[in-house]
Amino acid sequence: MAQIPNLEHAPLNLKSIREKSQRELENLLKDVKDIHGNRCLVIDPKLSGSLSLIIQTSKLKELGLELRHLSEEPVQTECTKLIYLVRSQLSFMKFIASHIQNDISKAIQRDYYVYFVPRRSVACEKILEQEKVHSLVTVKEFPLYMVPLDEDVISFELELSEKDSLVDGDVSSLWHVAKAIHELEFSFGVISKVRAKGKASVRVADILNRMQVEEPVNSNDVGRPEVDTLILLDREVDMVTPMCSQLTYEGLLDEFLHISNGAVEVDTSVMDIQPEGRKMKVPLNSSDKLFKETRDLNFEVVVQVLRQKATTMKEDYTEINSTQTVSELKDFVKKLNSLPEITRHIHLAQHLTTFTSKQSFLSQLDMEQTLVEAESYDICFEYIEEMIHKQEPLTNVLRLLVLFSVTNSGLPKKQFDYIRMELLHSYGFEHVVTLNNLEKAGLLKKQEFKSNWLTVKRTLKLIVEETDMSRADDIAYVYSGYAPLSIRLIQQAIHSGWRPIEDILKLLPGPHLETKRSGFPSSPSVDSLHGASNGIADGRRSIVLVVFIGGVTFAEISALRYLASKEGMAYDVIIATTKIVNGSTLIETFMEKLG
Repeated sequence: MAQIPNLEHAPLNLKSIREKSQRELENLLKDVKDIHGNRCLVIDPKLSGSLSLIIQTSKLKELGLELRHLSEEPVQTECTKLIYLVRSQLSFMKFIASHIQNDISKAIQRDYYVYFVPRRSVACEKILEQEKVHSLVTVKEFPLYMVPLDEDVISFELELSEKDSLVDGDVSSLWHVAKAIHELEFSFGVISKVRAKGKASVRVADILNRMQVEEPVNSNDVGRPEVDTLILLDREVDMVTPMCSQLTYEGLLDEFLHISNGAVEVDTSVMDIQPEGRKMKVPLNSSDKLFKETRDLNFEVVVQVLRQKATTMKEDYTEINSTQTVSELKDFVKKLNSLPEITRHIHLAQHLTTFTSKQSFLSQLDMEQTLVEAESYDICFEYIEEMIHKQEPLTNVLRLLVLFSVTNSGLPKKQFDYIRMELLHSYGFEHVVTLNNLEKAGLLKKQEFKSNWLTVKRTLKLIVEETDMSRADDIAYVYSGYAPLSIRLIQQAIHSGWRPIEDILKLLPGPHLETKRSGFPSSPSVDSLHGASNGIADGRRSIVLVVFIGGVTFAEISALRYLASKEGMAYDVIIATTKIVNGSTLIETFMEKLG
């Protein structure tokens, strides 16, 4: 199955966005002409994952390109033209400069091209100048501001945006987010209603307005706007949700196997494929019908669904002997076509249960629930202390500690100093930078005032008792009883705007705004979407674009899909994010890699 997702049924024409990026890349590469076809494309490793969702590797090879990953080592190739496709990262400039200097020392003559993604950087070009190679390089840009991950999910591929903003004070990623949204407006029309919560979100809304003034979208060119409302939300507003363990199928796959660019990498033994001991990639997107059916379900239910499908298939096998007609045979063969999908997900689900059945995971879930319900912080503190003494993975410890700090508005000073020293003694004093980063970001801090988490939790009904996983009637099913704060806020923004919950919004980090961008035509108000017949006159549903600045989890995506699928909801939701995250990957962005 192809890793590139099928976008045929996307509420917005995301396929056109992907095809535009593909054409731009092909044209850039074709600009580097060589009659002998001696061209080598050297790709930043992280970027190669994003590109795999835009263009097939085989297509790049058809263009006559050799492919290499960028590293410190010189590029081994006979090609006379080297094309570097890289993000604006200073370390990459050092690599490129050393490659060129190595060629010069060996009297190798080549032409060099550096294509920055999505835009060139003065600081990066300064390094090339300092290394005395800038004059030997042709510099251009490949404006890849977004990558469609699936029919309803877009990534801006900004994995460090949260750390950059909260710790380093670098807000350049916010311009990138606004630029990506503005690019969508050039394709689908200006979005008339904007709701934002959080410092970064309010700033993006402001940049977006300025972009529209400086580089206006012509409504005559794009016709009636397809996206009615933009909801911008800072990750900082809700740090509780990502620190909790996701309990949907896709969420758990990400927690334990880490979904990267729409695929997981597992050992061949997991999929019962010979020879064992090798790694293989398993694509996960809506092109896989069974995955599309099960990804947003609570994992408990997924196991039941797979068991039922396997049982039905077994019954069909036993009935094959009594098959009389060609038509019956044809029906049976049609059912067999789904067998590889069923087998694939049975293997993956079986592998997941080796993690979810462990006592350590079950105990962690208990602690998370205790913290979210604000029941007994003493028990949780003792549990975290025990984790440190057992030297459990540092990300797991920090994840629970951040959840403790966020729900309790920090740790009492005595406990803060004690746990900090215990962490450094147990895991090494080199982690002092990581702890400082978390403190600077406000995720792990000393308690200065009483927590307002109880008020937020109670007012927004974040804890839902007796959640039936098989017949979910609330978004809380994605965390088995906890309704993500972020999604409750979005639910409110869609149904009746921010005004009814202004008192609660003031208890959460950052400012909020609710505005109608004047002079832009729009489809009927999203305020009246709930229960409306159809949002747009031609029969299409209204579209709400939800943008998470700082990352979104797969469980939150599942909760939004659940909301959009409810009967009487006359809108579709497109989710855009700086990056897909979970608690561990988010914590890791704050961890300094030393040496």
